[in-house]
Amino acid sequence: MEKKDFLYEGKAKKIFTTDDPSLCLIEYKNSLTAFNALKKDSIEGKGRLNNLISSDLFEFLKKKGIPTHFVERLDDLHQLVKKVTIIPIEVVVRNITTGTLCKRLGVEEGLR
Repeated sequence: MEKKDFLYEGKAKKIFTTDDPSLCLIEYKNSLTAFNALKKDSIEGKGRLNNLISSDLFEFLKKKGIPTHFVERLDDLHQLVKKVTIIPIEVVVRNITTGTLCKRLGVEEGLR
């Protein structure tokens, strides 16, 4: 699948059109942010890890009969996905309370 025009860039990925108008290419980045993007850095392998984790999650959902935009993982940094209208939802999972979660819930930082 050929990467064509740039569509979007976020904190963790870039999205491109492909030669198939119904499909897009997601490219995972090695960048990381903290404190609402006030701190930025890059770490080798983060994009690959994000691609592996999200691919596994989408495959799990598929096996449970839940449709997603995911088509296939192409390589370490790229996924092929269906072109869809995005629903703006963000999910953050933490094992330790920190940042805005502490503020919203009124709890101390560092709780497990």
